[in-house]
Amino acid sequence: MLLSLPVAAVAIAAGPTALQGVAGGQWEVSRSAQGGRAVKVCAPDPAALAQWEHRGAPCTRVVLSDRGSEATIHYTCPAGDFGRSRLTVLTPRSVRIETQGIHAGEPFFYNLHARRVGSC
Repeated sequence: MLLSLPVAAVAIAAGPTALQGVAGGQWEVSRSAQGGRAVKVCAPDPAALAQWEHRGAPCTRVVLSDRGSEATIHYTCPAGDFGRSRLTVLTPRSVRIETQGIHAGEPFFYNLHARRVGSC
């Protein structure tokens, strides 16, 4: 199943420089570094991967830190949902995502591995 993460659903002034060498496209996102049970998504803007728990929601993102190969992004969504994710660029086609926040009134915290597999 291929999901699409809309760019228009977020407000972000400028993407983090840590992600400048990372192209948008089709990504496989998994909780396993080996890619087991990966979910395929179309993310024209790789910064959209930061709001994985709230993918597709009309959230507003703010870049909190942007150093070297790491960027920390905080986002807020309707109904009091929010999250904070640290994206670490491993290669131009591989990004590790550490994310936490509140979704539907419940806390979440987990690590993800995203691998670009092509164009959307």
